[in-house]
Parts: sequence; C-alpha cells; structure tokens
Amino acid sequence: MSHSSGKPVSEVVADRFRDVLSCDNNTNKPDFRELDLGSPVSPLRTTRAPAASTSSSSSGSFSGRTGPNSLPRKPESAQNNHTNNNNSGELSGSSENSPTARGFKPGHARSDSGSAPAPLIYSGQTATSPAMNVLPTGNICPSGKILKTGMAANRSSRSDVLGSGMGNYGHGSIMRGGGKAEPVSSRSGGGNEAVRRVGHLQGVDPEELKRAGNECYKRGNFADALSLYDRAIAMSPASVAYRSNRAAALTGLGRLGEAVRECEDAVRLDPNYGRAHQRLASLFLRLGQVENARKHLCYPGMQPDLSEMQRLQVVEKHISKCGDVRRVADWKGVLREVDAAVAAGADSSPQLFMCRAEAFLKLHQIDDAESILFHIPKSEPHSSSSSQARFFGMLAEAYSYFVRAQIEMALGRFENAVTAAEKASQIDPRNVEVAVLLNNVRMVARARVRGNDLFKSERYTEACSAYGEGLRLDPSNSVLYCNRAACWFKLGQWERSIEDSNQALHIQPNYTKALLRRAASNSKIERWEEAVKDYEVLRRELPNDNEVAESLFHAQVALKKSRGEEVYNLKFGGEVEEVSGLEQFRAAISLPGVSVVHFEVASSSQCKQISPFVDTLCGRYPSINFLKVDIQENPTVATAENVRIVPTFKIYKNGNRVKEIVCPSRDMLEHSVRHYSF
Repeated sequence: MSHSSGKPVSEVVADRFRDVLSCDNNTNKPDFRELDLGSPVSPLRTTRAPAASTSSSSSGSFSGRTGPNSLPRKPESAQNNHTNNNNSGELSGSSENSPTARGFKPGHARSDSGSAPAPLIYSGQTATSPAMNVLPTGNICPSGKILKTGMAANRSSRSDVLGSGMGNYGHGSIMRGGGKAEPVSSRSGGGNEAVRRVGHLQGVDPEELKRAGNECYKRGNFADALSLYDRAIAMSPASVAYRSNRAAALTGLGRLGEAVRECEDAVRLDPNYGRAHQRLASLFLRLGQVENARKHLCYPGMQPDLSEMQRLQVVEKHISKCGDVRRVADWKGVLREVDAAVAAGADSSPQLFMCRAEAFLKLHQIDDAESILFHIPKSEPHSSSSSQARFFGMLAEAYSYFVRAQIEMALGRFENAVTAAEKASQIDPRNVEVAVLLNNVRMVARARVRGNDLFKSERYTEACSAYGEGLRLDPSNSVLYCNRAACWFKLGQWERSIEDSNQALHIQPNYTKALLRRAASNSKIERWEEAVKDYEVLRRELPNDNEVAESLFHAQVALKKSRGEEVYNLKFGGEVEEVSGLEQFRAAISLPGVSVVHFEVASSSQCKQISPFVDTLCGRYPSINFLKVDIQENPTVATAENVRIVPTFKIYKNGNRVKEIVCPSRDMLEHSVRHYSF
C-alpha cells in the first residue's frame, strides 16, 4: 500500500526517522585542641594540610573514574557466533570491554607503533574499549532508509551498531569511518532534540526507539540513549537486546552496578544470550570479581574470548599475590599488586581501593588512607551473585567495612569504628578476621570512654591504666597515646608525657594535639630549643592562634636567656618599627638580640608584595626586632648602609651586621630569620 505522496509507508517512516537521527549536535573528630593541655576528653581538631588524592608512594592514583575508549574495528562476518543473536539489532559492544581485545598483552606496556592507538590514561587507569567480536545487527542503512526483506544478506555497508567506528566511550562521540569525535558538551542539545522528536512520533515502534538510542550512544549521549532504551523496554519488556543495550548506556554513565543487574535480567530471559554474558564478564572483571567474570566468560556453549580470558588471568594473578603479601604484612607489596590489578582491568573495584587504604593505614600514612574514603568508587547494591563475591576470604562488601572500621579507629572516631565493624559482622558473621576486629574495636572504645571518665574525675593514674588497656589491644592508636600523654602531664611526669606524644606523632605526624603536648612538656623541663621548634611548627599551622604565638614568644625568650644573651624590653605582640632617622636606626640595631631591617621604597611593587609577609614574620618570631626604613625618606640611613636596591634586608645581632639579602623570596627570608632567632 502506498502513501498519498507515492512513497511506500516504510520509506515515509524512514524519512521521518532519519530526520530524528541526523539532527545537528553542535549545540566528628573528637580531638580538637585545648591549649591548657587539660582533658583529653575535650576534642582537639587536628590541623593538617589537605590530603592529596594521590599517595606519596609509588602506587598509582585512585582518584576518580573515567569512561573507557573505543578504537575502530571492523564488524565480523555474518557467519560468526550463533550465541550473539545477530538478528536482535543489539549494540555490538559497550564501554566496559577489554583493552586486551585491541591487541596487546596484559601486564606489558603498549607501544605507540602498533596497529592500534595507545589507550588513554586517566588518573592512573587505562581507558578501555568495547570488544567488537560480534555480528553487525540492526536494520538501518547508512542512508537512513529501511532495508526491504531479503536485502540484509547482500548489503555491503556497515550496520548501525555500537562499536563500528571511532569512539570515545563516556567522553565523546562515536563517528563512522574514523571521523573526529566531537566533545559531548558541544553537542548536548542534539541528543535531547532526538529524544524530543521521537517523542512526537505517533505509534513509534520499539525498534525505532532502540535505533535512536544507538545513535545517541554513538555520539556519547548516554543519558539520552538510556531514556530511549527505557521506553523501548517499557513497550517490549521481554527483549534481551534492549536490556543489554541499556546496560551499555549505564556503563557509559559509570553506573556499573545497575548495568550488572540489567545484564543479569537479560540472561534470565534468555540464558543463551551470548552478548549479555560477555558484557557481564567484562563488568565483573572491572569490579574485581574474578570468579563471577569467569562464570560468564566461560558459559557453557559459548566460545570464550581469548583476549578477555587473558585479561582475567592477569587480574586474578595480581589479586592473588595481593592476598599473599597482605598475609605477611608486606604493605608496600600490597600497594604494588593493587596497582597492577587496576592497570590490568579491575579499575572500578571498591575492594581494591579499600585494600590500598588498608596498606596506607598500616604504613602510618593515615591522611592518605582517609583520603581514599572520599574517592572510592560508589559501591552500588549489586545482584545476589555480586553479594556473594569474596575478597581475601571474606565477603567483598564486608571487607570494605572492615577497613573503614580500622581507619575510623585510627582517627579517633570510635563510635564510627564500632558501627562499621558491626556492619561488617552483619554481612559476614562467620569470618574470623571480622569477628576479632569487632571484639577489639568494642573493647578499645570502652577503654577510651572509661579513661575519659576517670580523667574528668581527676583520677589521672587510673586513667593512664585505662588508656593502656586500649593500647594493648590497638598498639597503633595515636589518640590513646595522646590521651595518656595528657595524664602524664597532669601527674608531672614530663618525660613519660613526651614519650607518649612521640609515639602518637610517629603514627600520625600531623597530629596537632600531640605536638602541643610535647611542646608544653619540653617547656616544663626547660628543653627550650625543642619547645621552640614544636611551637614554630604549630605557629605555621595555626597562624591565628594567639595562645600558640605567646607560648612561642616565651619559649624563644627563655632560650635566649639560657644561652646567656641579654634580654630586656621584649614585649609579646610587637609590630614592625618604622625608622625616621639615622640616630634612631643606630640605637635600634644596637639593642641586645637580633634585629631585622627592611629597606624599602613605598612606591616599589616588590616592596608592597613582601611587606605583609614581614608583618607576618614579626608575629611569628616575636623575640626579634623588626624595623623598616624608606630609603627615599631617609637617604642618610641608605647612604650609611650603602643600600641602592630594594627590597633589601639586613640582619644585625647585638649591633653587628651578620647577613644581607637583596630581593629575597619569602622562603629564603624566613629561613634566615629563623636561623638567627636561636
């Protein structure tokens, strides 16, 4: 039957739908500081530099995830692989597949001289591309016209399937013929317009929705593709092809857990649907679930992809080695094996991220361990097969809580630690390692609460014993060491207070509260040089803390007195003194102690930049006299001191010039001031 225009109905639909698909796309830490060094119960906030998302160790970054890359690949012949259900019109690849499918050996660096381009690297992870070992399917010609029955066997053009061109899965578009992929952001309106136009078509066939979804997917518009696949599934919920395509879009959006469930729905509907098994194998491998990946890669009746099998074996080898070195507490070895497993393809495994955090914790890199908690891939609820996956002998989800409990305990967040350990025990109640941790965490938390209560009651000796009980169960707990140091301080046992503070700082080097306790204890036994060093560190970390500044001032003055230097007329909180004449200048630099003179010109941009820093140094080193001389207003001083270039700094000690610095950097100036402050 013909349309009124003379065209067949099929061609009219094709023309309308081609317009749709060719639219223009260019469019509670408990330990905050208490300076009186009293109760360990009142929290003191630890001040530290922000933790980097990457570690100082040799291991690679875990920060963030990126979508994989697709490389050009020709469709396979129509005689290949019956299990791929080639008449389904399903996408022939997805963004989660193996880099090994592109022709390089796992565990070896790829050369740029090969036939395939090197994969993109994002934050230490290898971007991978979909496998293209499936038949081209679908019914849309490059021209956009619908093929008549019987033409499929004779067509020579590429079918409209995912993976049949140059692609950037998750980061850009897919273009046929190796065309340049345009960034998604510049074309975001195109995919939305396609969705809108399809929505206006009356009586749209689910196959048309699927094809529109395929086009959106190829352009990198995964959200639009997902919306179209959802509509197709609503109209035809039993279609395994639609569900598998939906899983590909979810993978492009980084929603791997949902993609797993969608693929499992597909294989439940059709247990022999090969493409969904392949996609499941790739997803499970990215999640680090080797056994689940093998089950679907080697599904009965399917021929496993050799490159995928090789990739699986490499990931399995490194995860196994990781478990071996973890058992013998070789934590640097753990970091190496985790990196290798991630590079081989397990780039989205929350358990590998947590394994890395556990290694940092055991290496006393607590800031790095805590940082991973904020960058770990989102752990979505997976299917029953995912929930039964094991990692180091315990259920995978339990392992994540197991590590979190240890990190929370090390940071002094005892209640959070108990909650995490209890969650791990609920998930895997039979695991011995989890049961031991839960028991220890509960006992350590009780010991800490008991110690705090005794400290509040001023029963410091008994409080020391309570904290000691907790340390016997958790000998690497910096908070308990610091709390016990407070007890020794109250008991007047300064040496023991310093010892426990040192232990806390060894475990957690940026622990501000422990540094304060050690500085105060050193002051009590008149170890002024050590006290000044600690207070100077605290002054840099807490620049607005007036009490720390005053403690530093008194320690500096006491140090000078202990060395026999004359100290008088020193007042805390002095300002930079402005010199107005030669006589005043000579009297100021002749005072006992150290004087720093800033020779400047008010109109000089360099002087304007460094003057505020001189004010900062004046507050940071209050035992030093800071002076400033404008050489244009006081030419006699400039001539007497032979100053022609500004800014110039001269340092005097007891009237004698000991150092001259011309146009120094801030670091150089502070280094010199600090050197002469002792």
